[in-house]
Amino acid sequence: MLRRSSTIHQPNLFGTDLLMQLDPNDPLLKLASAIPWQEFEESFSIHYTAAAGAPSKPIRLMVGLLILKQLENLSDESVVLQWKRNPYYQAFCGMKEFQQKLPCHSTELVHFRKCQMSDTLKLGSCPSLYNSIISNLKG
Repeated sequence: MLRRSSTIHQPNLFGTDLLMQLDPNDPLLKLASAIPWQEFEESFSIHYTAAAGAPSKPIRLMVGLLILKQLENLSDESVVLQWKRNPYYQAFCGMKEFQQKLPCHSTELVHFRKCQMSDTLKLGSCPSLYNSIISNLKG
């Protein structure tokens, strides 16, 4: 079952707002704001059913983890652990509040990469996404 990522940032009245605590000039946050996350949502949502199965992890979370893995040259296990420890990683992946638990098991990244990324989206087949990431990494 597809669980949609939130595209609207609404401040939390009772908790601490993660983005309000972080440096808005951090390169990861700038990159996150430049990536067209909705393209991922649209590309991958065809692989999910609306009514059946266990709720999925948000697509932005899973794609964000894979991008961080490549940017930082980390293993699946390391990127999952670093995500738990690093609020910038969490904000990059769309979290609104700091999370104290692992986002997923590292094997879920393997499954997502094999089932979703291989058939649906390769960076070269999505020029706007590819150009967005490359230009933000250079600038």
